[in-house]
Amino acid sequence: MRCIRPVLSWIAVASAVLCPVVWGQQAAEVKPIILANDKLEFTISPMGGRFNKITLKDGDPISPIAAISHFLALDGFGAPSTEEAALGMPFHGEANRRMFEVIATSGTAPLRLVTMRTSLPLAQETLTRTIEVVNGENVVYVTSDLESALTVDRPVSWAEHATIGPPYLERSKVAVDMPAIDCRVRPFKPGNIPGHLVYNKDFKWPMAPTVDGGVADIRLIPGDHNWLDLASCQMDPKRRLAFVTALHLEKHLVYGYVFRRADYPWLMSWMNFTNDNRAARGMEFSSQPFDISHHETVEMSPMFGAPTFRWLPAKGKIENKFLIFYTKVPDDFTKIDDVTLEDGKLTILEHSGKSVVLPASKEL
Repeated sequence: MRCIRPVLSWIAVASAVLCPVVWGQQAAEVKPIILANDKLEFTISPMGGRFNKITLKDGDPISPIAAISHFLALDGFGAPSTEEAALGMPFHGEANRRMFEVIATSGTAPLRLVTMRTSLPLAQETLTRTIEVVNGENVVYVTSDLESALTVDRPVSWAEHATIGPPYLERSKVAVDMPAIDCRVRPFKPGNIPGHLVYNKDFKWPMAPTVDGGVADIRLIPGDHNWLDLASCQMDPKRRLAFVTALHLEKHLVYGYVFRRADYPWLMSWMNFTNDNRAARGMEFSSQPFDISHHETVEMSPMFGAPTFRWLPAKGKIENKFLIFYTKVPDDFTKIDDVTLEDGKLTILEHSGKSVVLPASKEL
């Protein structure tokens, strides 16, 4: 967990910010919201709007989501600037620490849809989020609207801190795939766990440069060492929809996300391989490459010829959409080459050419 994170400067470390949420605990005890259909059950906490658990109705009841949950880093990804921190802006922004109000639901026991809203008083923004499941589908749909109360345009920092953890995350048994092109190892990594990758080095997914002069396939969860590394990749700019998947090679399950690349053009891999209950593999799709302050995010643009931030218009609104899927796959699936959403079908294409097709009635 990146709970103590120095504010990153490309030259020096300026200060430190303490993340108050203890690993595996919620910031407050609140009654969860449970969405369910005939295929899966999805648990949400109103505190921070965190996605805590997803399980299949048929088969292994294991949830891939890490103990820290899938949470929203908004409006801030990583440590704030020194000035923002002095005014109270927390690590990873306000959204994951705010209580969400339920403003609409559909279905009764179990719910099929919930719409939630919260204000971000420091950023002067309002976030509305709708989460929905449809009967017969192994899919959760998420639509988010962010509205600014400011009378000036501003760069926004928005990351879906999607993270898998134990018991789903096992050494040598999980592979992560995505349509990544150009990548860069994070220029600085905090913490005392040794890193395996060379800081600030560019590479082509998935073969990353290692400190011993070699390369590592970062698709795979290593089986022999404890490492802590971070790297960010640009999603293929030719695609309208990008994806990321975590395939369990022994349990034959795949958990993944499909998202609009224009909303989330970057994905940062947090490879926190501690071989204990804190182990995590972050698949953090976002508006910016790294978990750094607004100021640094704007200063580093462009990266690989692409912008590293997104504008939130004055008194305006932006909409982001993605979906989550979780399903069994054939025993011989070892690498996911593509995930597509078209004509009411979500198709998971394996490297051999085999595929799994899931009903998915809603477009992104």
